[in-house]
Amino acid sequence: PTQAAPTPAAAAPTPAPAQQSVDVGAVLSEMASMKNGGGNYQRSIVDLLKLLDLDSSLSARKELANELNVHAGEDGSAEQNIALHKAVMDKLAENGGIVPDSLRH
Repeated sequence: PTQAAPTPAAAAPTPAPAQQSVDVGAVLSEMASMKNGGGNYQRSIVDLLKLLDLDSSLSARKELANELNVHAGEDGSAEQNIALHKAVMDKLAENGGIVPDSLRH
């Protein structure tokens, strides 16, 4: 008698991992404590980028402003830098980060 080939059991779908919220304030604070305080990363986009070991040059900030659709003030101006910092924090919150009010201007 011919035996039917055993059919493999259907693999149970693996549930997607639950997205964990990251406490942005705590992470940045911890990073700052390892880097002599991190400057004024809570308000300064330049200090925030330096804290994250990212390029903080004017050209890098212009590129970031374009990516985040920030069009406030002249390139490199205080107005643009403040708007850029806020946009970065908003983007982190949009993506599930817990951003304390102290980091949102």
